[in-house]
Amino acid sequence: MANKGAATGQGAPVRVVIVGGGTAGWMTAAAIARFLPGQASVDLVESEAIGIVGVGEATLPHLRAFIQRLGIDEAEFMRATSATFKLGIEFRDFGAIGDGYIHPFGAYGVDLADVGFHHYWLRAHHAGHSRPIDEYSLPIAAAHAARFRRPPEDGDFLDTSFGYAYQFDATRMAPLLRSYSEARGVRRTEGRIVSVERDGESGDVCAVTLENGERIEGDLFIDCSGFRALLIGGELDEHWEDWSHWLPCDRAAALPCEAADGPIAPYTRATAMAAGWRWRIPLRHRVGNGYVFSSAHCSEDEACSAILGAVEGTPLADPRVLRFRAGRRRRAWVRNVVAIGLAAGFLEPLESTSIHLVQMAITRLIELFPGRRVEAADRDEFNALIDLEYDRVRDFLILHYHATRRDDSDFWNHVRTMDVPEALERKMALWRESARVEAYHEGLFLEPSWVAVYLGQGIVPNAWDPRANNPDDATLNRSLDDLASEIDARVAAMPLHDRTLATIAARAAA
Repeated sequence: MANKGAATGQGAPVRVVIVGGGTAGWMTAAAIARFLPGQASVDLVESEAIGIVGVGEATLPHLRAFIQRLGIDEAEFMRATSATFKLGIEFRDFGAIGDGYIHPFGAYGVDLADVGFHHYWLRAHHAGHSRPIDEYSLPIAAAHAARFRRPPEDGDFLDTSFGYAYQFDATRMAPLLRSYSEARGVRRTEGRIVSVERDGESGDVCAVTLENGERIEGDLFIDCSGFRALLIGGELDEHWEDWSHWLPCDRAAALPCEAADGPIAPYTRATAMAAGWRWRIPLRHRVGNGYVFSSAHCSEDEACSAILGAVEGTPLADPRVLRFRAGRRRRAWVRNVVAIGLAAGFLEPLESTSIHLVQMAITRLIELFPGRRVEAADRDEFNALIDLEYDRVRDFLILHYHATRRDDSDFWNHVRTMDVPEALERKMALWRESARVEAYHEGLFLEPSWVAVYLGQGIVPNAWDPRANNPDDATLNRSLDDLASEIDARVAAMPLHDRTLATIAARAAA
């Protein structure tokens, strides 16, 4: 376990220099200031002239825990970022044109005798029971009904069978965390870095120099400089693993629109397009839209025209094209430099994983935080954990493209027929043969997530756990109907999402 000197109070605090602000930089600064008080001093260097990538963010439920651990009030966070609640992600036209499903932040039904609910559903489905599996998920039913309430702490299984995330304006996240961090001793320096100084013996980075000549020394440098990757890529030249052969989308045409009339949906939408997919993220003050596409299959002008023609509501600006490439650094921690965020890797926002990967890296860094001397064992452990998470998220994203019956464009023909990583081939074969999801305790997407995409995109096994054959047909069908009716009743008792948001806003203003 690292943090040996700092954790025991021996020696001076570790001098941390964060290169770059934005969401990744200020999340990192806030976490170190909150969880390592007195053990680390933090300097953050950023240039307002560079700006940030943020175009509006959809997140995963893990962010709630981060905000809570920082001690930030949820109502204040939502007010500051114009946030709405999110129960899942709706996918349209991915498996085939006309198909749709929601990947929920929660469970399907109730597991019985250690057998997953989807095994019972598969048995009933093949016997002609007609209800789709979505009807056995409380968060999916609530999302369709535009209703929301937080899971009660003292509720039964159904009441607590789901989590929730936020949809918020990313440009407002960093200022909130900057105020939080500076109030806890983080020092911000405005300026552009023009040179990096390294120790002649160890090769470690020891200082950065700004345009105005100011020199900032440190023991640990955290690269949050985005795609520029100033330290991990520019200075240390750490190898980039290119995953574009599996995830060919390398552009996004982002377009904000006026808030739509009608209720605010408590979910993000992803709709497949001819050369990729488009997002729709409903915030309080506007709707974020964007077309994530492959430049090998669609020009930037064509993408901008396509998103302008597809959005609901009046555009608030011209489409802005962002360029990226899927992949990650071979190592995210090299010498005394840790890359977090886009400097470490990029996986397109199909499953809203960008902020989670930042948060995950911060959590691992706090757990393995070094003294003023970095231990190789801690660095290696960090890199192994980061690699594992990126690889699993990568495979989950590839599944959305590869598990399709679409043959209407060159893009979909390519992703449907391409070779995929061996780990994903193994997972898909296991599912097809036995309706089992490869189990692991560490990682982002667990069984319900894989079940949602497999079934939602038409991969329906003909086999299931034999223990699911124990109830007789009448008992099973009656139980399924009762469960669906109970979910409908509980959703009907929930307040509308808009009403919940109004209550939150009033609390924040009080």
